[in-house]
Amino acid sequence: MSFPKKTKLTLAEKRLLAAYEKNEFKSLADPEEKKNLLLAARATTLKDQRINIRMSSEDLQNIRDIAREEGLPYQSLISSVLHKYATGRLVERKRTVRDNKRSR
Repeated sequence: MSFPKKTKLTLAEKRLLAAYEKNEFKSLADPEEKKNLLLAARATTLKDQRINIRMSSEDLQNIRDIAREEGLPYQSLISSVLHKYATGRLVERKRTVRDNKRSR
């Protein structure tokens, strides 16, 4: 595997790359588990429906700010939050001082 000359790898990244190129990594999953993981990954990433929602400008701006901080598109953040809620994995967290400033 080669990288453009501008890409600088850390020592740890270089070690990982060397180990990968020597096929030193072994899968811990058996074939049945791999199949189940692949199906779950496909089902999770399948986005076959569109929705339109109305929300306050302030909420949308807060979501855009959070998404920008996380380095992802705001639509992906919304989709992720809704997916976690729908699958019972959304964890409520306490608001921090930074969160309170954002909501003003």
